[in-house]
Amino acid sequence: ADLYNHDPKTLAGIYSAHWTWMLGYPDEAERVMDATAQHARKRGHAFDLCYALSWGSYAFAYRVEPEKLRNRNQSAIDLGREQGLPFYSDLLGPLYHAVATFLEGRFSGAVTELGISIGVWQQLNLNVCAPYFKAVRAEALVHTGDHEGALSLIDESIEQAERPGWEEGPHLAEILRIKGWILQQQGRRDEAEQSLHASIEVARKQQAKSWELRTSTTLAGLWQSQGKINEARDLLAPICGWFTEGFDTKDLKEAKALLDELHT
Repeated sequence: ADLYNHDPKTLAGIYSAHWTWMLGYPDEAERVMDATAQHARKRGHAFDLCYALSWGSYAFAYRVEPEKLRNRNQSAIDLGREQGLPFYSDLLGPLYHAVATFLEGRFSGAVTELGISIGVWQQLNLNVCAPYFKAVRAEALVHTGDHEGALSLIDESIEQAERPGWEEGPHLAEILRIKGWILQQQGRRDEAEQSLHASIEVARKQQAKSWELRTSTTLAGLWQSQGKINEARDLLAPICGWFTEGFDTKDLKEAKALLDELHT
């Protein structure tokens, strides 16, 4: 830690929280976030603590809990300002606040905030996770009525995520799901279904059960609207049944509610 100016345990916990959620353990991901933040506080290294409080708490975004994300991220912003760490106070902090704005349903504000933060990110030649944040902004754009702008941004995200030599895959399933959802909003159901199937395929290859659940819920909803009740139920029931925790999260509540409708 002293040699590299990073604590390996803190860094491992930060990324473990992300993968734990993606693998299908939302409650364990929250426990990892809390434990990592607690460990970073004990160590007292400002840069690592800011990292644990910002990126290390991002599974709250996956869990669709914007208040928790915003509160913990604000602590990173405040500490960054206090310690002279603009990477957190002026870059990461505003970016995660923008995601919280989107999750709160304030879509116009999210489009603006995300546009500014992504622009700063790219001006600094930082590309990691850019496809995912662009996809979040694309989803916000749809809610403001800009479907074409959203699709253009999502295609840019997919191109970057799949770029040879880069191949940034952790969020690819969600990016493809968002594309399918956008196409569905436009009434392009065949194309939407194709993108949603691609999303599920990626999620299954990665054993990313949480991404698979989210996309399966979207696709099952599409099939329900087409009267394909049996197909929707057969898709959604197994993935819902796989989960052993996280039943109070938005994804599992929505999946369970849809599955109940499909059984009536």
